[in-house]
Amino acid sequence: MLIATYNRWQLTEVEEGSNFPAVNGTDPATGYDGEAERTAELRRELELLAAEYPGLEVREVPRKVLLNPGPATMSGNVRLAQLAPDICPRETEFADLMRGIREDLVRVVHGDPNLHTAVPFCGSGTINMDVCLNSLLPPEKKILVLNNGAYSTRGADICRYYDLPHYVLDLPVDRPIDPEEVRAALQEYPDVGLVYTTHHETGTGVLNPIREIGALVRAAGAYFVVDTTASLAMLPLNLCEDPVDFVMSSAQKGLMAVTGLSFVIGRRDIIEASAGFPKRSYYCNLYRQYNYFETTGEMHFTPPVQAVYALRAAIDEYFAVGEETRFARHQELAALARRELAALGFREMIAPEHQSGLVLAYLYPTDPNWSFTAVHDYCYERGFTIYPGKVAGLGCFRICTLGTLVPKDIENFAAVMKEALIATGVALPVTYAS
Repeated sequence: MLIATYNRWQLTEVEEGSNFPAVNGTDPATGYDGEAERTAELRRELELLAAEYPGLEVREVPRKVLLNPGPATMSGNVRLAQLAPDICPRETEFADLMRGIREDLVRVVHGDPNLHTAVPFCGSGTINMDVCLNSLLPPEKKILVLNNGAYSTRGADICRYYDLPHYVLDLPVDRPIDPEEVRAALQEYPDVGLVYTTHHETGTGVLNPIREIGALVRAAGAYFVVDTTASLAMLPLNLCEDPVDFVMSSAQKGLMAVTGLSFVIGRRDIIEASAGFPKRSYYCNLYRQYNYFETTGEMHFTPPVQAVYALRAAIDEYFAVGEETRFARHQELAALARRELAALGFREMIAPEHQSGLVLAYLYPTDPNWSFTAVHDYCYERGFTIYPGKVAGLGCFRICTLGTLVPKDIENFAAVMKEALIATGVALPVTYAS
């Protein structure tokens, strides 16, 4: 069975052995603009193909605009990449594919291949947190978790589940971590060997000053592990310049691939030193996975093959478009979303100067007719996904501008959001009690 896709289209050739002209995916250099203008031309091309090949079935795959904090709206190229030939992941060809991905992930964060390495795992972004916290704690040392949001709270939870010796510095969730509080904690706890925090708290959009924090951690002689799941490939990171030892992410976030594959990127020397640290997990041990890659070229256990091919395509797109173009696009879309939702009266939870420019958190209006579920469902039925949350006991929803989105997507979403409010009886502009 031959299958090809082009953005929202999927073609299936039922008869074995037939060859039909390839239909190419979106050109990443265009920044994904102009897709709507190409649709009519694409439809004509598909009709010609279907006429020439009677066994060809054409099925439309609707495009969804995902405004949730991952997975992201994918490009046609990434979707198409999953349709690679079936392969045993123990083949040399697949090991070569994995090696190239690992090398290029280090490039994404401007690491030095002699000093840094990337170690993929099967799982969501949380597996990276689990791996780093249970694998990288030196004997007789403790972890310091800098907690100012839901995802750093998750790090503290992992420490508790493994019964890892740790301290938690609880900080306000509506602002970045104050480096002076970190300095004081490191002075109070001289037995800290690993400091863990989140770069971009996805629950609120708060961006933490990891460079300033990292300088303090390095001066204290501890390892600095940062959850960059919601910032890697979306905001600048440089492992050669930033005082950070380990970063992490998952394929479906900033690189806009598919779920099921995550990765830790960091210092080779620390990973190799951790071979002598206590082993707390069979599957989620960083050194075991790293060592297996280094000695065999393969993931220790069965990888998600199609997700690996998709990640390869997504990394290629990342470099083809260019990181500065990508970063600017995210900020442009966030600024547009902010203007559109402000026009509807929505109130942001976090002051703009504390935000990443990737996630916008909005308080629920106090209008008695407001129902997030009703508004969500109205938008979802029209192709837009928004995401709920709760911060400091306050209900909120989030708008995230990752993915292969264009300004027209945000404008169309704002129009649908306005329709949803009217349809559910919420007065415009939306109101708040105080």
